Amino acid sequence: MEFITNVLFSTLRVSTPLILAAMAGALSKQVNLLNIALEGLMLIGAFSAVIFASVFGNVWYGLLMAVLSSLVLSIIFAIFVIDLRVNLIVAGLAINILTLGLTAYLLVVLFDARGAFIPNNVVGLPKFIIPGLDALPFLGKVLSGHGVLVYFSWLAVLLTHLLLYHTPYGLHLRAVGEHKEAAKTAGIAVKRIEYLSILLGGVLAGLAGAQLSVGDLTLFNENMTNGRGFIALAAVFFGNANPGITAVGCLLFGLFEALQFRVQIMTGMPPQLLQMLPYLIVVTILIVISTRKKMQKG
Repeated sequence: MEFITNVLFSTLRVSTPLILAAMAGALSKQVNLLNIALEGLMLIGAFSAVIFASVFGNVWYGLLMAVLSSLVLSIIFAIFVIDLRVNLIVAGLAINILTLGLTAYLLVVLFDARGAFIPNNVVGLPKFIIPGLDALPFLGKVLSGHGVLVYFSWLAVLLTHLLLYHTPYGLHLRAVGEHKEAAKTAGIAVKRIEYLSILLGGVLAGLAGAQLSVGDLTLFNENMTNGRGFIALAAVFFGNANPGITAVGCLLFGLFEALQFRVQIMTGMPPQLLQMLPYLIVVTILIVISTRKKMQKG
């Protein structure tokens, strides 16, 4: 039983950055602007969170700067893809490559650190013990004692669902995604909707990055995101940009990632084989989705 509770507890923690980034991806996907830059937005968020938390000696300032830095890059991405009509894939990959090189360069220039930066004066985001729930024999060990962004990620799923399906903005957003020209004819401010979708996603991606660097640990590694932005996009396709189903996809990936750590310790299997497992699961899921869509069309 302890093994199961530990795995499930780790699953919720590991899934948090994926869920936050996937909600950002769902917002952009609904408006037909797939945000390939999620990886880069998360990386700059992770970098800014730990750097500014160290500079100011306050993790909340780091969290704020993670959001702001990701927001700035989101504005740049939005200008290129919405106003300048640059190819989505090219613009997104450019942001990803820029942040990868920039964060590695700044580590050396500002802190004379190569590969990793581990500040001594940063305390991670606080963890919360939920009164009453903590006393329960199983759920307490799984659901209580997480960091603030873990709980916020669950709220983000609910808020994204409400925004998309129970507000005028969500109706306009989905209308733009369905048929942009028809939405313009109906008087919807298409550009404003597109910008808001990407910028809201930037906020969520910044928080996702902050969870990686100051949520549980207090450090930054080069390429710390390690493909998580693309995994979040895979979850968006898995859930067809539906917030609830997309979050389930993130939890599945988190579960397999949590399992591979423990199976490696218990069995002594080569770590490379187990590290491949979550990514193979994602590829398999995408193949199934693609095949199902082809069968439906046929």
